[in-house]
Amino acid sequence: MKNLEALINRARIAYYNGKPLMSDELYDRMEAQLDTLNDVVGAKQDPRSVRWTHAFPMYSLQKAYTMEDRPDYGQEPVVVTPKLDGAAVALQYIYGTLSCALTRGDGKEGVDITEKMRQLVPRHLLPCMGKHIVQITGEVVADKNIENSRNYAAGALNLKDVDEFKERAGSMEFIAYSIQPYPTNDYIEDMNFLNHCGFETAIDSNYSMFPQDGEVWRVIDNKAFEKLGYTSHHPRGAFAKKTKPAGVVTKLLDVVWQVGKSGNVSPVAILEPININGATVSRATLHNIAIIEGLGLEIGCSVEVIRAGEIIPQVIARVD
Repeated sequence: MKNLEALINRARIAYYNGKPLMSDELYDRMEAQLDTLNDVVGAKQDPRSVRWTHAFPMYSLQKAYTMEDRPDYGQEPVVVTPKLDGAAVALQYIYGTLSCALTRGDGKEGVDITEKMRQLVPRHLLPCMGKHIVQITGEVVADKNIENSRNYAAGALNLKDVDEFKERAGSMEFIAYSIQPYPTNDYIEDMNFLNHCGFETAIDSNYSMFPQDGEVWRVIDNKAFEKLGYTSHHPRGAFAKKTKPAGVVTKLLDVVWQVGKSGNVSPVAILEPININGATVSRATLHNIAIIEGLGLEIGCSVEVIRAGEIIPQVIARVD
């Protein structure tokens, strides 16, 4: 967390002089980072086991599967970029020098992966329009010719050995898609700024060599983007245009019943193992008895399975 303490001290002085350097929310997040740093140093903890606060929250994107589902931005111009399928990362620069890099985590806190990301990103920025601290977010992606390339990228960030990460680094790339605070009032100009700083950005290519899972539509004007606001989960000024995933067919071997944390009993399909987007699936939710009856499921029949939200296996149809 290089330069963090110096930034906080400078921010305190500026605040008491009536000329704050940053918002109260950002200052609180920087204080949280410093508290975590002091705890780690004092307790001699392994930084990989600690959660660090992001300088700016990392939101997810609202999904739209049809053009009718998409938000209405009126006459506001939008830019469409590839939605890369890798591991989201936040880079924090203080006074133009890489201070830390964090995994997305829950969007509020992530794990420190600074030493690994030093192998993929510039260590210094060009002067950033007078900003003392910036956060650059993007996706670490691996060549799609690598088997299970998404898991390959995410797994690399979890490696304990930096030298082992270096061996993988040649087949991976960090693609930037956001910078905060904004250096300009135009998203495309922001990306051009990052390009001048040495980053590959979301607008530079169609990135056909990397795995993708849709498109990102974003309002170009940053003031209009901010005016649209945020929900607790995503910005209203951008969304992910996605295609409904095709299911994978397998055999239903059995149905078992499980008790959830709330005490509700629900059926679970036991499946002949299949691979869906790099994950081996052998169980899938059936929710309730009405789903079984509605789909006409029988032991031994063929079923179509997806990973709902790209996470939860779900039986969606019987295949005769």
